[in-house]
Amino acid sequence: MRNAEIADAMAELAELNELDGAIVHRVVAYRNAAKAIREAGVSVAELARAGRAAEIPGIGKTLAEKITALLDTGTIPAAEKLKAKFPRGLVEVTRIPGLGPKRARKLHDELGVGSLDELRVAAESGRLRGVAGFGAKAEENVLAALAAGADGRPRDRTLLSRARGIAEELTSGLRAHPAADRVEIAGSARRMTDTVKDLDLVATANDAGALVEAFAALEAIDEVHTSGEAGAKAVTHSGLAVDLRIVPPRNFGNLLQHFTGSKEHNEALRADAVRRGLHVSEYGVTDDATAVTHECATEEEVYRVLGMEHIEPELRENRGELRAAREGALPGLIRLEDIRGDLHCHTTASDGRNSIEQMARAALERGYEYLAITDHSATHGFGNDVSAGELRRHAERVREVDARLDGLRLLAGSEVNVLPDGSLDYDDELLSELDWVVASLHSSFRLGEQEMTDRMVRAIEHPLVDAIGHPTGRLIDRRGPYELDLERVVEAAARTGTFLEINANPDRRDLSDVNARYAAEAGVTLVIDSDAHGVETLANVRYGVATARRAWLGPERVANTRSWEDLDALRSRSQAGAAGT
Repeated sequence: MRNAEIADAMAELAELNELDGAIVHRVVAYRNAAKAIREAGVSVAELARAGRAAEIPGIGKTLAEKITALLDTGTIPAAEKLKAKFPRGLVEVTRIPGLGPKRARKLHDELGVGSLDELRVAAESGRLRGVAGFGAKAEENVLAALAAGADGRPRDRTLLSRARGIAEELTSGLRAHPAADRVEIAGSARRMTDTVKDLDLVATANDAGALVEAFAALEAIDEVHTSGEAGAKAVTHSGLAVDLRIVPPRNFGNLLQHFTGSKEHNEALRADAVRRGLHVSEYGVTDDATAVTHECATEEEVYRVLGMEHIEPELRENRGELRAAREGALPGLIRLEDIRGDLHCHTTASDGRNSIEQMARAALERGYEYLAITDHSATHGFGNDVSAGELRRHAERVREVDARLDGLRLLAGSEVNVLPDGSLDYDDELLSELDWVVASLHSSFRLGEQEMTDRMVRAIEHPLVDAIGHPTGRLIDRRGPYELDLERVVEAAARTGTFLEINANPDRRDLSDVNARYAAEAGVTLVIDSDAHGVETLANVRYGVATARRAWLGPERVANTRSWEDLDALRSRSQAGAAGT
């Protein structure tokens, strides 16, 4: 049994327990176990058989016994007991965007909804809006999700952060083998898309057969389907398909370009080449007039033969990059090392896992010049949020740590909640004492477009708000964006000088690449923040940078590529103060 199957069973057990009203700690434990199992780089089944399942973070004796029972019988007894209490299709209902176990249970109790078909009938007949907490908009969202093909089954795509972790483990293992000359990640994982369907690896080798054998022996590989001198196709323990292609060095650039894609980019590239008497394939670029095929060892050579500048992988989506490459007009993209500080992170004062000082020292180790501590405000509603009475003491603690540290400017800030009417949950006097204010929406997501947009614009126009956090609220593959008139939001941010965030949490990446490009072209300055809840997740900023690169952004469009003094001068509150003097 693969890790993905075991993880699915644990996730289902979490959903069943939440349907049953179990204590939250039990539900969280099952969810954390599912996540750890899904991301494990080794066979969890083999560990369990060897009595070593507890080596996986979050797996104790009780959960290990459940895994063993699953392996022995194909089921978890606790799950079977709970399944007997609910209709077979109710778990699928919980997975429809916008529902979840608690809301699905409410529909079951009040309307008898126990399957997707029954959910559709209830929504089409207008009965959902009669259930407290739903309304016409929720009903409309359910119908839209069902019409879009939501079927309650787990997604067949993998979040980029998880896929990249596996890809980097595989490439590292292959590069360490003496048969390898060059190994690179290709496909959507190289283009840094939000999610990945499978992995593509491209390699050259001095002994192709030996490299394929080494690939099959890698710890992350569960099963090899086909193999030969040209490569292999396999599946990891997490269920992710991997295609390894081995090619002579003279064709490496051709194959890497071809397998990096995207499909739309490659189709447009081939069509453009045909108009110029050239044919492009994974084997080379053929000149129709001379019948000469140009074999390219690098991607730069491929694009040069086609009369273009080299196009960075993140831009290869057929969004104007071919014309820009031909005209020498490609942007100089932002790089991870351009980021000089992080302006959104959390500590144990709210729902973070590390102290102020631990977060600060981790930021110093990353080479940052500044870090804003932005714990959640009073009405966030999740975890130990910072009350108005506590915020001043919390800010003092931030400044005490700042005074002890050399080389880092530590900013006392807050991630304040935007209330349904657009006001903030701290008063202006208190906010004015902070160094940095991020305003975010954390509740009342089901308001209509007009109300949500008015709410967001009012927050943007607040003179003490520096940035809007995760502006559209999306959670990749889990929750769609808010109902917003993005044109109005972007216009307000450009007019007021309020920054919009690219939240680098790999589950969010919000603003998305498309929206970030639109905002930047409208004159908005962006910030890229990790939204770190622990020292290890400060590194998530890489996914925000990837989003910015896919949005065609250079460092000049991102505020925190500047020193704190230069960034401070950009802020609307600083400019208003200068104008007042």
